[in-house]
Amino acid sequence: MHLLSALFITALLRQASALETVVGLYGETLEIPCNNGAIKEDVLITKWKYDKGVGVSGDLLTRGQSQDVSVTADDEYKGRVSMAANASLMVSEARLTDQRTFTCMVVVGGNIAEYPVNVEIYKTPAGVEISEKAAELEIGKLTKLGTCVVKDANPPAKVTWLKNNKPLVADGRGISIQESAQQDPITGLSTTTSTLEYSAEKEDADAEFKCSTQPKMSPELVSSLVKFSITYSTENIVLEVHGQQPVVEGQNVTLKCVADGNPAPTSFNFYIKGEMIRVDSNNYMLTDIGREATGEYKCSLIDNPLMEASQEITVNYLDINLSPAGDIVKRAGEALELNFRIDASGDSKVTWRKNNVILDKEPQLNKLTFSDSGRYECEVRMGPLSRKASFELLVEGPPVIRKLSKLRSKDGKHKVLSCEVEGSPKPSVSWSINGTSHESPFINGQITYKITVVPTENLTVSCVVNNQFGRDSEEIEVLSLFEEVKMDKRDQSGDYDQTKLVVGVVVGLLVACVVIGLIYWIYAKKSKQGSWKTGEKENGSSEEERKLEEKVEENSQKAEV
Repeated sequence: MHLLSALFITALLRQASALETVVGLYGETLEIPCNNGAIKEDVLITKWKYDKGVGVSGDLLTRGQSQDVSVTADDEYKGRVSMAANASLMVSEARLTDQRTFTCMVVVGGNIAEYPVNVEIYKTPAGVEISEKAAELEIGKLTKLGTCVVKDANPPAKVTWLKNNKPLVADGRGISIQESAQQDPITGLSTTTSTLEYSAEKEDADAEFKCSTQPKMSPELVSSLVKFSITYSTENIVLEVHGQQPVVEGQNVTLKCVADGNPAPTSFNFYIKGEMIRVDSNNYMLTDIGREATGEYKCSLIDNPLMEASQEITVNYLDINLSPAGDIVKRAGEALELNFRIDASGDSKVTWRKNNVILDKEPQLNKLTFSDSGRYECEVRMGPLSRKASFELLVEGPPVIRKLSKLRSKDGKHKVLSCEVEGSPKPSVSWSINGTSHESPFINGQITYKITVVPTENLTVSCVVNNQFGRDSEEIEVLSLFEEVKMDKRDQSGDYDQTKLVVGVVVGLLVACVVIGLIYWIYAKKSKQGSWKTGEKENGSSEEERKLEEKVEENSQKAEV
């Protein structure tokens, strides 16, 4: 008896292990094949039944050879079942209660065969969404981020949380995931909820979170993306100085206190020259800043004064003082002492100009001349700062004629007299002869007066200049044009006679040299002959010869002179 029971159980296990499984979709028509569709034509009877559980089966429908299908179901399958031509069982509007074993029984001749089929019903979730989202996340604190809800699924959905498209895995510290599923008592469908607790970091300020599920017979379902405000206490604070750099006197400067907390502090304490000022913003403006504002500035958190930041501000300034200034009138020969002072916060560069022409150094006006008149300007630069000061100098005095000259025109038809004058105010001029007058521009107390004349006789011409301080005059001899022509010819004749005289002198000297040389030769010859006749010593003749040579050389030098 025990042996038969063991054999029966073994047969059932083998049958169960080889049991075919069919998957259907919830709400759609379910097709369950009989023997995988391999049904012979000589089948006498085909019958479908299902397992009600606890060893009880229920009939669904029967079809005899050459007969119509007869539905025998009188329960939930009544009106939902039919048989296809290939003997497959068709079940409309598949439900989760259809997840059971259906058996196809086939009678062929005297044999009866049964083909059980296991049915599973899948239901794609109705949707995936994140609910109960946190208002914000706090750094370092495990906070409930949200709950991912996957509704009406079968089998129950599995949820995956992702941050920036990367799956999150519970680690028991900064990530905690709790998942559960509930089955609807009517539909039997499951709703899965997954709660994520997360400990945020600063880098999560722009992180994107979502959840997803992967149904067995449909594409992946993904929730919408969510971002969270990451809150954290201030760890760093910086004081910034906004405005023109470098800071110069007279401008506006804004102090800005920047803290890295989130949410950022909205009120700060500012310390201005030792005085604490509470401001309900993160900036404080210093207007029309002066040099006395140079120093250290601070800001701090109101709820934590020990967390502060500081910044050193240097106010650059530039002042110059030039004395005297404005319009200055001096007499020629006097001195003008300049006092020039620079007060600056750094090194500066000075440039002097006179009448817009750059000077190589500061003007030294110890003894004024008329040419010293003009506009003097000094410019001092230090970085972006620039200051200017100037004075207008006018040197006055009686006129002085520096030069009176004459010049004959190239064609010889007239003469031009020039009277170069210095003086201020501008002197007037008068000539002692009539002619065509011209004058140059009056610049720096200097002017040149000219007169064009055609003298017919020798004249003494005077140039007289005067202004309110005095007068000066000078004369010049002017020959008539006819007289000058005669003198030119006489000069040319005199030059010719003088040339002839020089040539004659040179020729005479040459002739004298020749004569002296000839005399010396004759004398020397006679001297030598006399020595041979009288028997005089050679030394005596040599001495005479030497004296004669010296005499000839002396005469020759005189002739050359």
